[in-house]
Amino acid sequence: MAPPATYNILMYSHDTYGLGHLRRTMAIAEHLRQRGVNILILTGSSLAGRYETPDGVDFVRIPGMIKKTNEEYLPLSIKINARHALNIRRNIIVATAKAFQPHLFIVDKAPMGLRREVIPTLKWLRRCMPRTRTILGLRDIMDDAASTSREWAEKGVYDVLDRYYSEIWVYGDKGLYDPVVEYAIPESISRKMVFTGYIPRHVPSPQSMARVRREERLSPEEKLVVVTTGGGGDGYPLMDAYLGMLEAGGAPEHRVIFVSGPFMPKSDREAVARRAGRLRARFYHFYRRMETLLGLADAVVTMGGYNTTCEILSQGKPCLVVPREVPRLEQRIRAEVLSAKGLIEFLPWDALTPRTIGERLSRLLGDPGPYRTAMATFPFTGLSVISQRVAAFREAMCRVDASACPPPDAAPR
Repeated sequence: MAPPATYNILMYSHDTYGLGHLRRTMAIAEHLRQRGVNILILTGSSLAGRYETPDGVDFVRIPGMIKKTNEEYLPLSIKINARHALNIRRNIIVATAKAFQPHLFIVDKAPMGLRREVIPTLKWLRRCMPRTRTILGLRDIMDDAASTSREWAEKGVYDVLDRYYSEIWVYGDKGLYDPVVEYAIPESISRKMVFTGYIPRHVPSPQSMARVRREERLSPEEKLVVVTTGGGGDGYPLMDAYLGMLEAGGAPEHRVIFVSGPFMPKSDREAVARRAGRLRARFYHFYRRMETLLGLADAVVTMGGYNTTCEILSQGKPCLVVPREVPRLEQRIRAEVLSAKGLIEFLPWDALTPRTIGERLSRLLGDPGPYRTAMATFPFTGLSVISQRVAAFREAMCRVDASACPPPDAAPR
């Protein structure tokens, strides 16, 4: 008997800063996995192994790079020249594509990859596997309009989008923010764009939340605030201000759990841990079951990256967003858009003080109803639209190649 037909999906996540790219890629991969589908994720994240990997999904680790500025990247761990590290990454990406023979190649966020490292793979696929669909997945907002348009023009991104990508998936709502207009995207490219809507995140079960509540020794009547800064590389000022509010007294009565993120500098996270300990607050450097922790929260305080925003909105948690404004304005723009819809409480970075944190927190904990009402109708269509597009790709392939079709009994795992 012949082995079941397979459909190979290769995903690329450059992962130079933070956790959002990998978490978004994993959320999509877990949803797309089904019988007869193989998913391989190329990632530079050193944290890939810390998360549970579902059946049908695996990783190819490329050397990690760390972002110093918008234009400067250095090897994360290995002590070699940056150009040498990039050559290794580029060669691994090409070799993986040649060996894996993907039917679908999904590139996250960076159209050319880090320092143009996926261009050779895109060229090879176009030449040797022309029926492979190549997809660029973009978060809802890249940066402010002027900076994005200028950068894309200078780096030739518009040409790459036009020549090498079958479709461009925008993981956002055109009614909230329209990159076609904001980034002056020409019609030849905009007709490739599919607005999927935001990507929902896993909502934990009551059993898992009850277990964590016991582990954290939270009584049913206690209010919990989770303070998280994503990857944490630039998150110390937010945690410092929150700790200052607690140390000054006068904040609403509540319990606090701080999650610094794995990229917060060691000296900063040690300072947060010491101060949190004196206040009888809990501190974690990294938390594997973040969705469960957020599920327990009465409110969340965060910097508002795309991934964290999706996790919070998926669970309907009142949140205070204090967005970073360098090196990109992406978080600030998203916070302003969502705040205008009454979905979040927004505090500009230059207004961040212990006093302003306390004022906003009092509002969140004292009257969470309006935020929950606004979030209750927020549409999360991202995964369903992506599934529809992949199903259409497979159906088209089946019409010309029966071996690419799934067996009749194929079903999601």
